[in-house]
Amino acid sequence: MKDSTMKVVDLSHVMNIHTPGWVGYAGNKMYYAQNLQTQMIVAQRIETALHAGTHFDGAMHATDGRKGDMASLPLDYLFNRGVVVDISSQMHDWAVITPEMLEKSGADIREGDILILHTGWHKYYEGQAQQDLVKYFCYHPGPNLDTLHWMLEKKIKWFGMDTGSCDHSMNTSIRNMRPDIAAQFTKKHGKTPAEFFGTFEYTHKLSGRHVSADMFPFHNYAFQEGLLHAENIGGDIELMLNQRCLIGAFPWRYDGLESCPCRILCFTDTGDASVEAMGNAAKAIMG
Repeated sequence: MKDSTMKVVDLSHVMNIHTPGWVGYAGNKMYYAQNLQTQMIVAQRIETALHAGTHFDGAMHATDGRKGDMASLPLDYLFNRGVVVDISSQMHDWAVITPEMLEKSGADIREGDILILHTGWHKYYEGQAQQDLVKYFCYHPGPNLDTLHWMLEKKIKWFGMDTGSCDHSMNTSIRNMRPDIAAQFTKKHGKTPAEFFGTFEYTHKLSGRHVSADMFPFHNYAFQEGLLHAENIGGDIELMLNQRCLIGAFPWRYDGLESCPCRILCFTDTGDASVEAMGNAAKAIMG
């Protein structure tokens, strides 16, 4: 008899006071606002960057205007069908992720999917047996511009990675914050990070301004086109490699919030039915 139990797999890192912020970001602070022995009720407060731990980036994080904050994301956008794509065997320090790598992964990638990319870098995260935060944040792989356009053509809803950023580590401002590591990249490739990755161009959606930039394409450019992402994915991701499932990111429904720590879950054995959000709350406020 077939087991009809729906299974849930958590792809989130645990958060605590040791949770690392992205390079240049402060870590978490947790403290007691009142305690049991004095006020009869325990209350705590947390101060955190919204990009610490497993989190979802809203469009507001890297584009102008409030459209694309956490409250504007419909539930069936955040929670829908997708696949965890295992490309770890093709990864190394500063590897560049191409569409060809995704297509030869063996994963069944379909139009309109949510994609979770498994590079294997989660094993270097805080608290892991191979913890190496410099390697995790400053040497991680990332996709190139061809992959950005490939995702747009595939109408990918959103994607996530088990890395500190969904942009290549040397295609972010880390190249400026860690010039010693950028120099290592230059020595290895014979080009500076800026020369290696080049520039990209797009039109500002609100003003029509022509933009030419040389870093953060999966933030500034992709967010303009509605392609959002989640970062610092981990947990039990290795249980889901190259498997199709329902994938959900569950940030706070908070008006005006540009990004948010969240739980990211995979649901298996759910059948093939489509997902539809019901009610005003589930449909959010996205126009």
